[in-house]
Amino acid sequence: MSAASPSSVPTVSTADLYDQRGDELLSLALQFQSLGGRSHFSGPVRTIRCFQDNALVKSTLATPGNGAVLVVDGAGSLGTALMGDMIAESAVLNGWAGVVINGAIRDRVALAALDLGVKALGSNPKKSAKAGAGEVDVDVVLDGVRFRPGAMVWCDPDGILVEP
Repeated sequence: MSAASPSSVPTVSTADLYDQRGDELLSLALQFQSLGGRSHFSGPVRTIRCFQDNALVKSTLATPGNGAVLVVDGAGSLGTALMGDMIAESAVLNGWAGVVINGAIRDRVALAALDLGVKALGSNPKKSAKAGAGEVDVDVVLDGVRFRPGAMVWCDPDGILVEP
Protein backbone atom coordinates (compact mmCIF):
# COMPACT_ATOMS: atom_id res chain seq x y z
CA MET A 1 0.00 0.00 0.00
CA SER A 2 1.55 3.29 -1.01
CA ALA A 3 1.13 6.48 0.98
CA ALA A 4 -0.80 9.34 -0.57
CA SER A 5 1.49 12.02 -1.84
CA PRO A 6 1.21 15.10 0.40
CA SER A 7 0.22 17.33 -2.51
CA SER A 8 -2.80 15.08 -3.23
CA VAL A 9 -4.25 15.41 0.29
CA PRO A 10 -7.08 17.98 0.47
CA THR A 11 -6.43 21.00 2.68
CA VAL A 12 -8.67 21.88 5.60
CA SER A 13 -8.71 25.26 7.32
CA THR A 14 -8.33 24.84 11.09
CA ALA A 15 -10.64 27.85 11.61
CA ASP A 16 -13.38 26.24 9.49
CA LEU A 17 -12.84 22.88 11.17
CA TYR A 18 -13.13 24.46 14.61
CA ASP A 19 -16.29 26.28 13.52
CA GLN A 20 -17.75 22.91 12.49
CA ARG A 21 -16.63 20.79 15.44
CA GLY A 22 -15.96 23.27 18.25
CA ASP A 23 -15.18 21.71 21.59
CA GLU A 24 -14.80 18.26 20.00
CA LEU A 25 -11.26 19.47 19.21
CA LEU A 26 -8.43 20.85 21.30
CA SER A 27 -6.63 23.96 20.08
CA LEU A 28 -2.95 24.39 20.88
CA ALA A 29 -2.36 28.01 21.95
CA LEU A 30 1.44 27.70 21.86
CA GLN A 31 2.67 29.72 18.88
CA PHE A 32 4.57 27.66 16.32
CA GLN A 33 6.22 28.95 13.15
CA SER A 34 5.20 27.38 9.83
CA LEU A 35 8.54 26.39 8.29
CA GLY A 36 7.86 23.67 5.71
CA GLY A 37 6.80 23.82 2.08
CA ARG A 38 3.24 22.71 2.96
CA SER A 39 1.14 25.25 4.85
CA HIS A 40 -1.78 22.86 5.56
CA PHE A 41 -1.26 19.29 6.72
CA SER A 42 -3.07 16.71 8.77
CA GLY A 43 -2.96 13.04 9.66
CA PRO A 44 -2.84 10.55 12.48
CA VAL A 45 -0.43 11.44 15.28
CA ARG A 46 2.84 9.64 15.98
CA THR A 47 4.91 10.98 18.87
CA ILE A 48 8.41 11.28 20.25
CA ARG A 49 9.55 12.74 23.56
CA CYS A 50 13.24 13.70 23.56
CA PHE A 51 15.58 16.45 24.71
CA GLN A 52 18.31 17.82 22.44
CA ASP A 53 18.74 14.37 20.85
CA ASN A 54 17.31 13.70 17.39
CA ALA A 55 18.28 10.04 16.84
CA LEU A 56 14.68 8.86 17.38
CA VAL A 57 13.36 11.61 15.08
CA LYS A 58 15.74 10.48 12.35
CA SER A 59 14.97 6.77 12.73
CA THR A 60 11.20 7.29 12.94
CA LEU A 61 11.02 9.55 9.88
CA ALA A 62 13.05 6.94 7.95
CA THR A 63 10.09 4.52 8.29
CA PRO A 64 6.85 4.59 6.26
CA GLY A 65 4.75 7.52 7.45
CA ASN A 66 1.55 6.64 5.60
CA GLY A 67 0.40 10.27 5.84
CA ALA A 68 1.03 10.60 9.59
CA VAL A 69 2.18 13.70 11.46
CA LEU A 70 5.09 13.27 13.87
CA VAL A 71 4.65 15.37 17.03
CA VAL A 72 7.98 15.81 18.82
CA ASP A 73 8.08 17.09 22.38
CA GLY A 74 11.56 18.54 22.63
CA ALA A 75 10.65 20.28 25.91
CA GLY A 76 10.56 23.63 24.10
CA SER A 77 14.36 23.71 23.86
CA LEU A 78 15.88 25.97 21.24
CA GLY A 79 19.40 24.88 22.24
CA THR A 80 19.83 22.37 19.41
CA ALA A 81 17.96 21.47 16.22
CA LEU A 82 15.90 18.27 16.27
CA MET A 83 15.46 18.14 12.47
CA GLY A 84 17.32 19.44 9.45
CA ASP A 85 17.08 19.11 5.69
CA MET A 86 18.35 15.52 5.39
CA ILE A 87 15.93 14.14 7.98
CA ALA A 88 13.08 16.18 6.45
CA GLU A 89 13.92 14.83 2.96
CA SER A 90 13.71 11.32 4.42
CA ALA A 91 10.26 12.17 5.82
CA VAL A 92 9.07 13.28 2.37
CA LEU A 93 10.43 10.14 0.70
CA ASN A 94 8.69 7.99 3.34
CA GLY A 95 5.25 9.58 3.00
CA TRP A 96 4.96 11.65 6.17
CA ALA A 97 2.46 14.54 6.01
CA GLY A 98 4.33 16.71 8.47
CA VAL A 99 6.25 17.25 11.66
CA VAL A 100 5.40 19.41 14.69
CA ILE A 101 8.43 20.09 16.88
CA ASN A 102 8.21 21.66 20.32
CA GLY A 103 11.78 22.79 19.84
CA ALA A 104 14.08 23.93 17.04
CA ILE A 105 14.86 22.87 13.48
CA ARG A 106 17.71 23.90 11.17
CA ASP A 107 18.09 24.41 7.40
CA ARG A 108 15.00 26.67 7.25
CA VAL A 109 15.43 27.58 3.57
CA ALA A 110 15.77 23.94 2.48
CA LEU A 111 12.78 22.87 4.63
CA ALA A 112 10.62 25.60 3.08
CA ALA A 113 11.24 24.05 -0.35
CA LEU A 114 10.13 20.53 0.67
CA ASP A 115 6.61 19.12 0.25
CA LEU A 116 6.33 18.60 4.00
CA GLY A 117 4.42 20.42 6.70
CA VAL A 118 6.79 21.65 9.41
CA LYS A 119 5.89 23.55 12.54
CA ALA A 120 8.54 24.38 15.13
CA LEU A 121 9.28 27.04 17.72
CA GLY A 122 12.29 28.36 15.83
CA SER A 123 15.66 27.42 14.42
CA ASN A 124 19.23 26.89 15.55
CA PRO A 125 22.12 25.66 13.36
CA LYS A 126 23.58 23.63 16.27
CA LYS A 127 23.31 19.84 15.84
CA SER A 128 21.73 17.75 18.57
CA ALA A 129 23.03 14.64 20.32
CA LYS A 130 22.61 11.28 18.57
CA ALA A 131 22.38 8.90 21.55
CA GLY A 132 18.77 7.82 20.95
CA ALA A 133 17.51 9.05 24.32
CA GLY A 134 13.76 9.48 24.52
CA GLU A 135 10.45 7.68 23.97
CA VAL A 136 8.40 6.87 20.86
CA ASP A 137 4.59 6.58 20.56
CA VAL A 138 3.78 7.82 24.05
CA ASP A 139 1.26 10.50 24.98
CA VAL A 140 2.90 13.93 24.94
CA VAL A 141 1.47 17.13 26.38
CA LEU A 142 2.32 20.46 24.76
CA ASP A 143 1.11 23.56 26.61
CA GLY A 144 -1.64 21.56 28.32
CA VAL A 145 -2.85 19.80 25.14
CA ARG A 146 -2.46 16.01 24.99
CA PHE A 147 -1.35 14.36 21.72
CA ARG A 148 -2.11 10.63 21.66
CA PRO A 149 -0.65 8.30 19.04
CA GLY A 150 -3.38 7.64 16.47
CA ALA A 151 -5.45 10.77 17.20
CA MET A 152 -6.03 13.09 14.23
CA VAL A 153 -4.19 16.41 14.08
CA TRP A 154 -4.75 19.34 11.70
CA CYS A 155 -2.19 22.11 11.14
CA ASP A 156 -2.18 25.32 9.11
CA PRO A 157 -0.89 28.90 9.50
CA ASP A 158 -3.69 29.61 12.02
CA GLY A 159 -2.64 26.86 14.39
CA ILE A 160 -2.93 23.25 15.45
CA LEU A 161 -6.06 21.26 16.35
CA VAL A 162 -6.12 17.72 17.72
CA GLU A 163 -8.74 15.19 18.73
CA PRO A 164 -8.85 14.75 22.51
